[in-house]
Amino acid sequence: MMRLMSLFFALLFFALLFFSTAFAQKKEIRQARSDIKKKTNLENAEASMRNLLKDSSNIYNEKIYVTLADAVRAQYEAENEKLYLKAQADTAKFFNTARRMFHAYESLDSIDMIPDKKGRIRLNYRKKNAEYLNKYRSNLYNGGLYFAKKADYDAAYGMFDTYIDTRRQPLFTDYPTYNVDSLYIKSAFWAVFCGYKVNRADSVLRYSDLALQDKKYRRRTFMYLSDAYLWKKDTAKYVETLRTGFNENMTSKFFFGRLMDYYNSKNRLDSARKVVDAALMCDSNNGLFLFAKSNLLLNMGRYPECIAISDTLIARNDTIADVYLNAGVSYINMALALEADAKSKKKNRKKILDCYKKALPYMERYRELAPDKKENWAQSLYNIYLRLNMGRKFEEVSGILKKMRR
Repeated sequence: MMRLMSLFFALLFFALLFFSTAFAQKKEIRQARSDIKKKTNLENAEASMRNLLKDSSNIYNEKIYVTLADAVRAQYEAENEKLYLKAQADTAKFFNTARRMFHAYESLDSIDMIPDKKGRIRLNYRKKNAEYLNKYRSNLYNGGLYFAKKADYDAAYGMFDTYIDTRRQPLFTDYPTYNVDSLYIKSAFWAVFCGYKVNRADSVLRYSDLALQDKKYRRRTFMYLSDAYLWKKDTAKYVETLRTGFNENMTSKFFFGRLMDYYNSKNRLDSARKVVDAALMCDSNNGLFLFAKSNLLLNMGRYPECIAISDTLIARNDTIADVYLNAGVSYINMALALEADAKSKKKNRKKILDCYKKALPYMERYRELAPDKKENWAQSLYNIYLRLNMGRKFEEVSGILKKMRR
């Protein structure tokens, strides 16, 4: 008997708790509806509905979703009116409210799509909500640009992300202008840009395929995309992206430089040669490409060709230090190669000395232009002065080397 009484009181307690909670909830919704009608305490009305949705028992409560959407809409319209009347308005608040409004109506639409007990879907809100929201979709894009200009890239990304997402939301499926949207691809590029600015590889990659459809920003998208793969340590995709970017933009310093750096670091000289030759086919007088070709020829041991290109570059501009270095090192390497042949060393003595003599002005000029880069010129000048019996200069450079080795 006592057990039955305990069970009865327990059930009574839970029943009272349920009805009490339900009553409080209805009261909260009524208060929110009243505030929306009066256009007061709108933020509190929104917060109240969001708090109710934290309760899993309310996850399918249509009234809460409707009230939430209306509360955010009322805030949006209030901020919009301030901007229209050029009153004191919070622009950031306006755009953030717009984004919340879209999310709120999209959530309502997902509830609106739930079949009834007979399996029927009665869309009670979609048409009017889609028609209303579509008038303001561009404000999501504008909000993204606003936050991007303010360097608030996280907020900007959120706006562009929401704008793009509206295209896949069932809420807008039947709307007549759904597929006519010039800002869609632009939003994708700016989302990629914002993801890049905050160093989030996944945010860059998410809309990269869509962003690549924008011809105006396609080159920049490849640039951001290559860095994203670099951050993810996906070398294959990194190089593939650089290759595609280079093939479409062969005069781009970015793609050219990155590819040359990669191939040279991996000693893939033949791949590097193909890149530099392709670039020179597009612009045979480009100083950067010619200098890269001279570097490559030096690494390949094709010294006379390296010297010839270096001389061409010096004739144009005699203040670029590394051009002199390439030519000087080429002559030194030619001399060392002749010295390494023991059988012909005596026979080639004149040629060897001639190489050192030719290297001398290049290396001395390099020293003048890059005095702090002793590691590049000190040992080379030491060898030249030694071979050419230039005592005073030899002693001076010998002293520099001793200090470097301490």
